[in-house]
Amino acid sequence: MNVRKPNILLITADQLRYDCIGSSGQYPVHTPNLDRLAEQSTLFSQAYSHIPVCSPARQSLLHGRRPETFGALWNYNAFLPVGCLQPNQYTWTKQLAENGYQSVFLGKWGVNPEQDPTAFGFDAYVSEGDYAAFRKSRYPDVVYTNGFLGETNPIPLEDAETHWFAGRAIEAMERMNAEGEPWHIALHFSEPHLPCRPAGRFAELYDPADVPEWEGFRETFRNKPYIQHQQLLSWGIEAYGWEDWAPIVARYYGIISQLDEAIGSVLAALERSGAADNTIVVFTADHGDMCGSHRMMDKHYILYDDVVHVPFMIRQPDGRQAGTRCPQFVYNLLDLGPTLLELAGIEAGERAVFHGQSLLPLLSGGTEAEAVTADAWRDAVVASYNGQQFGLFTQRMIRTKAWKYVWNLTDMDELYDLERDPAELDNAIGRPDLAELTADLRLRLYERLKADGDPAVGNEWTRRQLLTGAISASRK
Repeated sequence: MNVRKPNILLITADQLRYDCIGSSGQYPVHTPNLDRLAEQSTLFSQAYSHIPVCSPARQSLLHGRRPETFGALWNYNAFLPVGCLQPNQYTWTKQLAENGYQSVFLGKWGVNPEQDPTAFGFDAYVSEGDYAAFRKSRYPDVVYTNGFLGETNPIPLEDAETHWFAGRAIEAMERMNAEGEPWHIALHFSEPHLPCRPAGRFAELYDPADVPEWEGFRETFRNKPYIQHQQLLSWGIEAYGWEDWAPIVARYYGIISQLDEAIGSVLAALERSGAADNTIVVFTADHGDMCGSHRMMDKHYILYDDVVHVPFMIRQPDGRQAGTRCPQFVYNLLDLGPTLLELAGIEAGERAVFHGQSLLPLLSGGTEAEAVTADAWRDAVVASYNGQQFGLFTQRMIRTKAWKYVWNLTDMDELYDLERDPAELDNAIGRPDLAELTADLRLRLYERLKADGDPAVGNEWTRRQLLTGAISASRK
């Protein structure tokens, strides 16, 4: 007897912070639909993006490897020419297609500037360009004037980008359910990436006066790499106080709640269709957003938890582990490919070289999940950054439960005591009493980078920085 493979509904947000969904319990953002999904899922409370830049993160998601190993250092449309994932390279989405899955990709792409998702295993593609054409034809006179800081969207909510893409996803789901084969829907929203333009009732949902300061807002940049302060000058926001940031954050909250409603409509359609009982549902984000934290904008030249700690939840068809909060360190993007293949009963094969690992032991429940202790699972995560439109700046990070070490190859390093200083305001690098700890974190980082083939440790000069401590420590 053949058992029908499960459907896969993968939903991602762009630049959504972990602490800005209701289930995190941290900031007052209303996300009732995502909160309900979290109650039905395994919620990974320690999920991390391995690179907080849109295009490299999305390429890694499909390929399963760190982007530096295949040349995807930064967004291919942002600075100097750079490599990107090619159709002849491995993707787990092609494996789904080879095993009978119908698939559609909707929304933000960012994987290859010349080839669309149909070259990577998808049958159909609904693009951001398709929405732009719809908006131009329906609302030709709409003009946005406030740049990256965002503003109210005059377009009716039902025709806003969030809800338009949700509608196209529902149509695709209905069509593929009727055809009877297992399906994979990849719904990649561009929200809440700046500029945030909430529409309808979401435009005024949050009063800036009620928006609390980010825990990391009171940044002085004392004993920090200079490039962080330079970012304020590059954006022209060096004089911004909280009274300037609060309306921007209120719009960020508003577009998140708007996105939540759009996601809720897709999940409701899945329930109505009768296919929910045989569908894996995943929600996550490519990375987070500073949005005023540390007084900074966007996500560049830093590896604070604001941009690497992300929401991540998986709902299984059988309801296993529903309502479970998993505290283990996971990579939301690198671990996802091997996890989905295993849940679908598909062997990865020789071409797959995953830098992540299947999360099935954490999703299994019972004695198998209990056996996955801190000793048996990873006890740290590693992330990277290489540069973006403002110039090049190479960083590598290792984060444990208690400490974060950031290796800045051309400036001072960073070391944060996350138990005492969770907002990462006090750079402790260079303290004599932490020298042994720092050396251990450097060695662990080196070993992980070497094992994964990161070119940052591929020559004697950079290796010397990590292995001998010959590196800028702190400014006196």
